[in-house]
Amino acid sequence: MTRVKIIFGGAIALSAMTVFALFSFKKSKIEQQAGLNENDKPNIIFLLTDDQRYDALGAMGNKIIQTPHMDKLAKSGVLFKNAFVTTSICCVSRASIFTGQYQSRHNINDFSTNFSPEALTKTYPVLLKNAGYKLGFVGKFGVGKNPPESLFDYWVDTEAGDKSQPDYVTIGKNGKEIHDTDTIGHAIQEFLDRFGNKDPFCLSVSFKAPHEQDGDPPKYIIQPRYKDYYKDITIPSPLTADPKYWNQLPDFLRSEENFGRSRWRGLFGTPELYQENVKNYYRLITGVDDVVGNMVAKLAKLGLTKKTIIIFMGDNGMLLGEHGMEGKWYGYEESIRVPLFIYDPNLPDKIQRYQAPQMALNIDIAPTILGMAHVPIPKGMQGVNLIDVLKKKLPERNDFIYQHYFLGSPHIPKEEGIVTKRFKYMNFIEHNYEELYDLKNDPYETINLANNPKYKKVISELRQQFSEKKKAISADSSSL
Repeated sequence: MTRVKIIFGGAIALSAMTVFALFSFKKSKIEQQAGLNENDKPNIIFLLTDDQRYDALGAMGNKIIQTPHMDKLAKSGVLFKNAFVTTSICCVSRASIFTGQYQSRHNINDFSTNFSPEALTKTYPVLLKNAGYKLGFVGKFGVGKNPPESLFDYWVDTEAGDKSQPDYVTIGKNGKEIHDTDTIGHAIQEFLDRFGNKDPFCLSVSFKAPHEQDGDPPKYIIQPRYKDYYKDITIPSPLTADPKYWNQLPDFLRSEENFGRSRWRGLFGTPELYQENVKNYYRLITGVDDVVGNMVAKLAKLGLTKKTIIIFMGDNGMLLGEHGMEGKWYGYEESIRVPLFIYDPNLPDKIQRYQAPQMALNIDIAPTILGMAHVPIPKGMQGVNLIDVLKKKLPERNDFIYQHYFLGSPHIPKEEGIVTKRFKYMNFIEHNYEELYDLKNDPYETINLANNPKYKKVISELRQQFSEKKKAISADSSSL
């Protein structure tokens, strides 16, 4: 068990979260107020879940999972149907969220490297602090071993000592055990009570859920009150959970030393385990949804609905048995694609209640937050302000590169590549093993076309395109 560290005072709010705003619950008299003027600085709440894949949300078409509060916000705001991370692992993705940069620019490649003092000054929390924002951070910071807690006006750190992950069950202020999601829920309420009337504020919130608790085997540790959720439902098995898709992988992946396979065995290795653990994964997300609902109600009570933007994202996706694995890391759709929505009550009507088809990335979070706060976006940020894309002030992207260099074979083979609207090209660089998928005709990535003569020109062009973009993002500070 660990105790949660709580700090007040400081100067900056940091986290890999974006803006989460109010929408319409029953409004109190104090909440019935005018919206913001064009140049007013909104409050911003950025909510980040850990390992929540794109389709683990009702608004994204999942008919089983219960996420009514997030669904209402997503459907009342802008729901990005094609949101991705540029690296599917916690530490790197969170660094990309803070900095608006690809891995090969920010160079956070592992769980122990901290932001340098110079790099920290160019993260969205510091830039907001310099613009007059009160800052709060709640949850798992996720970058380095010495997070900059003194920069924040409000700080609740749930990371467990030297571990790279918080424990699900810790000791609360009253000396009793408390689940991480409840700790975070209480902290959100406390922050809003203390700083809700000191706008503008930016609160970044980082849930542990629905990440598994590391162990042998790992476990999904839920709040007991959700144990009966989904109990009478049978979760359909994914197409690529069929053993033939595991068997068609190359030898260096098809190994018990592959973390994706070893975790699969402990969590999804039998049909019974699969049902139990996918349901627990869903139960953890439903727990987050209730925290979001309570937050929305608190914003309404405080009269902050019209002043607050809410951004919600997953830090990376999750393989739940697809291709015979559990985990992230690899370039498959379930691993790199995440939920993302922005609720801003003051957006133009034409982009309210909009299901955006444009590609959105985790590197877009920082410039989007800064843009919505009317704070200049540094040239070193490689993402874009998504609101400007929606307003057609910026062109939408047609592709992005993927990078994953942590650890390496045999546990997590290193991989890089490029994703376009039609194709996905990936290369396991230690083995020079290439994958090419036609996402339009094969959305579940069942047929590797890399050695198909009909696609020789396509793969050649994608290799060149990737090489040029990787060189550019590593050396240039311009947006891509």
